[in-house]
Amino acid sequence: MRSQYQTETKLPNYGGQAVIEGVMMRGKKAAAIAMRTPEGDIKVHTEPLNKIYQSKIMKIPFLRGLIGLYDALILGMRALTISANTQTGEDDKLEGPALFLTFFASLGIAILIFFLIPAGIGQAVERLLGWKPWIGNLLEGFVRLVFLLAYMWGIGQMEEVKRVFRYHGAEHKVINAFENGAELQPEVVKGYSLEHPRCGTAFLLIVVLLSVFLFTALGPMTLAWRLLSRILLLPVLAGVAYEYLRWTADNQANPLVRIIIRPNLALQRLTTSEPSPDIIEVSIAAFNAMRALEEI
Repeated sequence: MRSQYQTETKLPNYGGQAVIEGVMMRGKKAAAIAMRTPEGDIKVHTEPLNKIYQSKIMKIPFLRGLIGLYDALILGMRALTISANTQTGEDDKLEGPALFLTFFASLGIAILIFFLIPAGIGQAVERLLGWKPWIGNLLEGFVRLVFLLAYMWGIGQMEEVKRVFRYHGAEHKVINAFENGAELQPEVVKGYSLEHPRCGTAFLLIVVLLSVFLFTALGPMTLAWRLLSRILLLPVLAGVAYEYLRWTADNQANPLVRIIIRPNLALQRLTTSEPSPDIIEVSIAAFNAMRALEEI
């Protein structure tokens, strides 16, 4: 088997996401969701992607990361809703105002937990102990990292989430197999890695680590400005993190790059699990459906 870092030609940067009893695979023009139904069949849902993925905007560094991240989150929520409805037999649609309300509510909670609360803790400890601002900012970054790790570990203890993580592992294995030119059959795909350098888990870790450097450089602030800066600079962090992740993925054959991405790959052990052949089969179905639409 060829190394997961070995590439002979430039391949499309396909991505994906685990959903409830299924996998969503996304290309540049289309997305496909394959789900295992309660009856044991594989149901496939496909849809075209927003035209923005094929526009010149997606060639603009930093801006393309923000646009892609926003659209990916919206698409991810829709995919989760579709997969949940497949399991329940219902047909509730998450779209329009409801979709955007859910998106902004989820984003707001994430910002509160992973950015504002750590910032408040850093400010409070800094004032109480008389620490210098840069030490308080470092503490803030440490708290943010602990919150992220604790969250990933905590949800991973839930039985329902453990199964989603198996589908996440299958998604990585299929993409790794494709990028190595392997035949997409369950018995072949299962031999590939659970880790992938473009994983969203790695993106989150990069955002957290970059925030330590950026926020530490800001110096002393009032609590209000400190909290506001964490919100205003979040797009900057996301844009830089996207470009960094893209660069490391494109240069993973470089020995130095392979060293610096090790923490990103290691963190994925918290969000992926070894999939069974039937789970891999679902992931392959999603990938093949997406590829078929991409080639039209």
